[in-house]
Amino acid sequence: MNRVELTEFAPAAEPIFSIRFKVFVEEQNVNPELEVDGLDPLCLHALAYDGETPVGTGRLQNDGHIGRMAVLKSHRGHGIGSEILKSLIDAARSRNCKSVWLASQTQATAFYERFGFQATGDIFQDAGIDHIEMRRDL
Repeated sequence: MNRVELTEFAPAAEPIFSIRFKVFVEEQNVNPELEVDGLDPLCLHALAYDGETPVGTGRLQNDGHIGRMAVLKSHRGHGIGSEILKSLIDAARSRNCKSVWLASQTQATAFYERFGFQATGDIFQDAGIDHIEMRRDL
């Protein structure tokens, strides 16, 4: 049974970093120094579980910025990313954010469009990967 829990960073730092490093650093070859940006303690985090095993994560900054969405390769395609995203959108709404935004890898834009996000601006490089900003009004 999958579940998503919202948490502050400190009690969940180990599984959050473990998932993000497997996805971003090992799979996508992102520089580890870019992955640790110092913002995590200021964010609300979503941590998805398969049973008792953490398998996905994402975070919400106070300004409505959703980021660091990552699901372990072994667990993709089962709706886990959708549940993480929905929980972060709901959290932003409950914090009275007027909109949410994110920098989507271009290969993931269709995923975010299913949740009402629309691309804004031009494609840009982040950590050597093409991204585009996407926004959704709440």
